[in-house]
This record gives sequence, C-alpha cells and structure tokens, in this order.
Amino acid sequence: MNDRTSEDRRRGVFDVDEDRALDALRMSWGDAYDIGHQHGQWVASRRDGRGGALTGSIPDELNRQMRADWGTP
Repeated sequence: MNDRTSEDRRRGVFDVDEDRALDALRMSWGDAYDIGHQHGQWVASRRDGRGGALTGSIPDELNRQMRADWGTP
C-alpha cells in the first residue's frame, strides 16, 4: 500500500500551475494579446497584428515583456 501524505503531493516553490498562470495572464492582458503556453515557452502576440511574438520561459517573464510592449505603436 502506497499512502502519500499531503506533503508528498505538495508542489515545489518554483513549480508553476500553468492553467492558473494562463488564466491570470489572459484576465490581465487578454483584450490586447493572444496568450498561450507551447513547448515550454509562454507566448503572446498582439491582437492588432503589430510587432512580433513575445516569449518568456516563465509567466512573469512574459508579463514583463507585455508590460514593456504595451503602448508601443
């Protein structure tokens, strides 16, 4: 019998809940950017078609990219 305690199932400090992170990014930026997570990269592109794809290895990195890009013609 293999009983796992809640501590065994607990996520690591740096593990990301991808669904929750994606929901949070889309809630904040979804009107301006098409946001997704593909092949280990977080990706966003402007809905107005301007500029290239923004990427980040973690959600916070992508968020910083979008903040820097926001308002750029």
